[in-house]
Amino acid sequence: MSFDLATLRDAIARHGCVARVVVAGVSGSAPREVGASMLVWRESPGAYGQSGTIGGGALELDAAMRAFERAGASRHALGPDMGQCCGGAVTLWTEQFDRAALERLEGQAIIARGPGDMPLAVHRMLSKARGLGEGLAPQLAGGWMVEPITRPTRDLWIWGAGHVGRALVDTLSPLPEIAITWLDTAPDRFPDETPASVTAIPATQPQALVPHAPETAEHLILTYSHALDLELCHAVLNHGFGFCGLIGSKTKWARFRNRLAKLGHTIDEIDRICCPIGQKSLGKHPSAIAIGVAAQLLKLQKRNGDTCQTSFLASGA
Repeated sequence: MSFDLATLRDAIARHGCVARVVVAGVSGSAPREVGASMLVWRESPGAYGQSGTIGGGALELDAAMRAFERAGASRHALGPDMGQCCGGAVTLWTEQFDRAALERLEGQAIIARGPGDMPLAVHRMLSKARGLGEGLAPQLAGGWMVEPITRPTRDLWIWGAGHVGRALVDTLSPLPEIAITWLDTAPDRFPDETPASVTAIPATQPQALVPHAPETAEHLILTYSHALDLELCHAVLNHGFGFCGLIGSKTKWARFRNRLAKLGHTIDEIDRICCPIGQKSLGKHPSAIAIGVAAQLLKLQKRNGDTCQTSFLASGA
């Protein structure tokens, strides 16, 4: 978990002042881990909007209702204080942000804040992380909350903004580790609004943009056109990729295999493309396909060399 600055930036642009509540410490059983966070904003007197979660239940309700009253750390025994069955205790860190406060965060790789002078332990922690390039987990140290800024670690290119493409974006865009590039042939192919974390690109010839993708990128090809799907498969095979999945039936894939072979690709190269995608047992509804694909993407342990047999459960007929 980490500090999702992009989501906070978008929330402030939409709602003005926004409170952020993050799980700073956990003792015993708790509904969420350290670093889990939520954003809260006022919609009207006594009414609040929210995104993200710190675990639900009475703890989350209380934290949301008091998000603009608290500042800094507060400890909550889930059983005695909240009547929750988890039995542990959670320390929350609460703070409020507006545009001015947001500007002070820009350009930082690690956000460290707290009362008084920065403790020596935090100084050392930051120096080690910056000097050695080591990962830093969210934590409360010496009364200061320390969190790394979210940096996407996976590039996912989704080709097609139809029903399945939209369902995939809805399902995957909240995951901060995935940077989504979304492509289709015209602006009106996309919904009126796309998540702030998604880069939507209309292009009359999307296949011409494949060379701009990182060679380690993951691709999901699901356009409205079989001819365009084939061109994208051909382009991705020529370019290189970490993973590639193609929507379609087994019949479609058999025809694509033959055509890709005639275009000069070897059977081993072609077999790196997974088709069909999704999990057959979940059904063919766009949301069901998206859930199946998302589950398999999250299970991928390596980028290159994955096959459909090891990465995806087949769907379609």
